[in-house]
Formats: sequence, structure tokens, C-alpha cells
Amino acid sequence: MTTPGGLLSFILLAAVSVVFAEVVRDFYHIAGHYWQPLQRSHNLHHKAYRRDLSIVSLDAYRQAQLHNDVPEATAMLGAGALLVGLTQSYALAAGCLYSLGFLITALARSRGWLMATDLTHKPGDLETIPSQWTVNRTYHWRHHFDQGNAYYCGYFTIVDKILGTALSLKGKTVAVTGASGTLGRALIHQLQQQGAKPIAITTCEGAEFGDRVEVLPWCAGREFELEQRLQTVDILIINHGINVQGDRTPEAIQKSFQVNTFSAWNLAELFLSTVQKSEHRALKELWINTSEAEVSPAFSPLYELSKRTLGDLITLRRLDAPCVIRKLILGPFKSNLNPIGVMDATWVAGAIVALAKRDFRDIIVTINPLTYVAFPLKEALKSLYFRLFSR
Repeated sequence: MTTPGGLLSFILLAAVSVVFAEVVRDFYHIAGHYWQPLQRSHNLHHKAYRRDLSIVSLDAYRQAQLHNDVPEATAMLGAGALLVGLTQSYALAAGCLYSLGFLITALARSRGWLMATDLTHKPGDLETIPSQWTVNRTYHWRHHFDQGNAYYCGYFTIVDKILGTALSLKGKTVAVTGASGTLGRALIHQLQQQGAKPIAITTCEGAEFGDRVEVLPWCAGREFELEQRLQTVDILIINHGINVQGDRTPEAIQKSFQVNTFSAWNLAELFLSTVQKSEHRALKELWINTSEAEVSPAFSPLYELSKRTLGDLITLRRLDAPCVIRKLILGPFKSNLNPIGVMDATWVAGAIVALAKRDFRDIIVTINPLTYVAFPLKEALKSLYFRLFSR
């Protein structure tokens, strides 16, 4: 008689075998981009689809299934069978059955017996933003039409997260506010290294960033002047802010909320209004530096209040956002705003980019270990509260 513990062990091993099959598929897919013997066959797969994921022709689709999908499923099945043979664990055969399903459907499509495509290649407009832990149509669309050497995963996004291919910045137009600040300049440098085309949005007249960086002047309260340029921006990083330290005068209150909260919110809404086409759901992103002050003292009450208000508004906005929104939760880094910061801004900027490429939606970079626990808990509870009591 099977014990509850034995049944649980069987289920866990079966689940592991399915994940193993998907990892094999992902590495076979990567090989199709970099290993010459597989490149020609994999190129057939890419050439079979138009930009709306409709098939170019029935013959092209059938050839792609025969020369790419059938060998891919065979590799999954063979690796799973080898795993079962080495371990003598029949629970791992679940991965073989899983792979066999892909092999049968790929063979049927290659013969024209089955015309229904898989879910990630279903034609039509993109209706959702890219999913984070599993692959949906929007996530996979980017592999075909954003950057072929990224977004490799077939179902689980584990391999992309490990390799840093869950977001490609190459060729992206990325605008950064607060660009003349210490972190802003560091972010622009990191973006250039990733092959992005940065735009420096700054309130500092005469600020220089090099020949390859477009500079846009602006000031808080006049965000509407950036509307036309934001139409063609892929990623907007809202990074500007002000810290009045211990000042609590009415003027300091007004200035803190105007700069840290309302100008950031107006820019965010302005950018989100540019998400108008189907493909914008896949390509456009909004990154907002709300800071560690969302959950930790900054020893500057107005900085905390204004940043927490912005953070809560963005949490609310995420529920209906037309594109990905990432929060940057940053600890104290050395800058003009915080001359006693303990982290290096260049390192912080590198960590932000590295985590974004692994599709972290909440990018936490700090030396305070409590933030890594407190912020996700706070964000989850706030999001649930907003979801239950707003519409």
C-alpha cells in the first residue's frame, strides 16, 4: 500500500521530470541559435510566422514542424528516457509522457493532420503583458520579433532567468530621468554597455553625457512637454528625486511631493498612455525608483512620505498596467542626494540591469537584509488589499 509520503515523493519526482524535459527543450532551442548543424532547421521555425504570429504558408509551417519541432521533442523524449534508465525511477517517466505529447502533435502538424498551433504561437493581437514565471504569447513573441538571441524558454522561464535572457536591452530606446545624478549617469553607462540607446532626461542645463546620448531638458510640472518623444521610447526609467532632509516647512512638503510623487506619477501616466499598439505590450516597460524608503526609515520624513505615496500609487496602477512595471527598491548609495551612502552607484546600476535582465519585477538592491523580506510581504499585502477594495 502506498503511503502518503511515498505518493508525495512520486508526485514531486514526476514534476521534476517535467521541468527537466522543459530545460532540455530550452537548451536544444539555444543550440538552434548557436550550433550550426541546428541553425538551418531552427530558422525554418522563425520564418514560418508573420509579426502577428499568423503562419506565412501551410507548407512553411509544416516544414518548420518537421525539421525543428519534431527533433526538439525527440531530444526531450530521449533525454527523459535516459534519465529514467539511469535512475530506475518510474516516477520520472512522467517527463517522457509529457515529451511524447509534444512529439505526437508536432508529427501531426508536419503531416497536416492537426492545424491548431500551440498557445504561444496563437495568431492575433497581444492581449496581456509578458508573464514572469511561465511563457505566454507575449513573452514568446519577443523571441520572434524583439531579439532572437533572448527569451529562449518554452514554458518555464528558469533558463532565461539564469542566463539573463528574460529581457533584452539591445537596440531599446531607454529614457532616464534624473540623468545628471550619480545613479542616472551610472545607469546610462550600463545601458550603453547592453547595446541600448539611452536618452538623458535632466533638469540640469548644459549637462553633458557624450556624443551617443540624446539629452532632453525638462522640469517638474511640465511633463506634458515630453509626450511626443515618449511615444518612441521603449523603456522609461523614472529615477529623479529630492531629499529635503529634516526640513518640514510647508514649502518643503510641497516641493517633496511635487518632485518625488506627482511629477513621477504624471510621467508614468504619460508614458503608459503611449502603449497603444499590440506589440507595445511586449516591448514597452516602466521602471520606477521608489527606494527602500517604502519599507525602511530614511531619516528624512518627507522623503519617506513622498516616496511611500508614489510606491503605493504604482502598486495600485500595476493591477491594470498595459505593460510591465518594475520597481527599483534601492538602499543607501553614495550620491549628491545622499553623501553618506554606503553603496557604490556604479555597482547599484549594474545590479539593477542584471536583475531586470532576469525579469525581476521588484528589483531590490540594498545591504539591509530585512528589506528582502519586508518589501515583498508589504507589496503582496498592499496589492491584495487594492485588488479586493478597488476596481
